Amino acid sequence: MATMISPEDCMNCGACEAECPNDAISKGDLVYVIDPKLCTECVGFAETEQCAKACPAAACVMDPERRETEAALFERAQSLHPSEASGMMLGTSTSHFRTKK
Repeated sequence: MATMISPEDCMNCGACEAECPNDAISKGDLVYVIDPKLCTECVGFAETEQCAKACPAAACVMDPERRETEAALFERAQSLHPSEASGMMLGTSTSHFRTKK
């Protein structure tokens, strides 16, 4: 699933925007929004969605309308960052799909 920002919960603080490795978050008309075409749920970058980690209002949530696989999200991350793609790896520190043991 892509991550989305709940309009009911967003405080417009902007804490999430700088944390996105894909520049998928921007100021919308009323609240911050995430472009689902740029969101990778931080797969390839971090063990958890960085916007959700930074949000003091817990407004960054999974979008039930946009279910995506780890493979699809990782492929998107690689296409968004072609100069880093060859060095990107999936593991417990770069994907929330993988559980730590």
